[in-house]
Amino acid sequence: MTRPYAPGYRIPPELLLKAYASGVFPMAESASDPEVFWVRPETRGVIPLASFHVPRSLRKLIRKNPFEVRFDCDFESVIDACAEQREHRTSTWINAPIREAYVALHARGNCHSVEAWRKERLVGGLYGVRLGAAFFGESMFSYETGASKVCLVRLVERLVERGFMLLDTQFTTEHLKTFGAIDVPKADYEGMLARALASPNLAF
Repeated sequence: MTRPYAPGYRIPPELLLKAYASGVFPMAESASDPEVFWVRPETRGVIPLASFHVPRSLRKLIRKNPFEVRFDCDFESVIDACAEQREHRTSTWINAPIREAYVALHARGNCHSVEAWRKERLVGGLYGVRLGAAFFGESMFSYETGASKVCLVRLVERLVERGFMLLDTQFTTEHLKTFGAIDVPKADYEGMLARALASPNLAF
């Protein structure tokens, strides 16, 4: 279900957090489209933290330790890279109001980035929203093979270490399913979300 807003709509941080707490998130038709709409999928993508799967090829890459993984070092560069048009992706749902809103959430400590660096160059990463004991993954990018995948592994390690209960991916893709992502009916997801939000805000 989607609900459109007027062109040029700005998303206050408090409204964005309330939306996530209600199982809703914003999207746009394209980066150049000034409109924002809210989405509440009938089925939700989730990666169960207890059964997170690291493919064998990725385990081999991680053992080589090709990247330095950092947290919240350059959030704005991560969201900008996620919004870039590339050969395999000619459009993006990250427009100006969405970028502004998540940068504001990052400044408040509710939005975080996981970043892969090589020789002081950002080569991959992801970002998402933290609320209670839930982390809502938003987008990821790679300039080098495996960079965003390594970031996902490090994200899950941190979430497990700090007691998080829910890793929301919004939707599932074939790529995410290789890590154990599943589709959860809306009613089941709402129960999972309620339990995660009953926890005090966990540190990232």
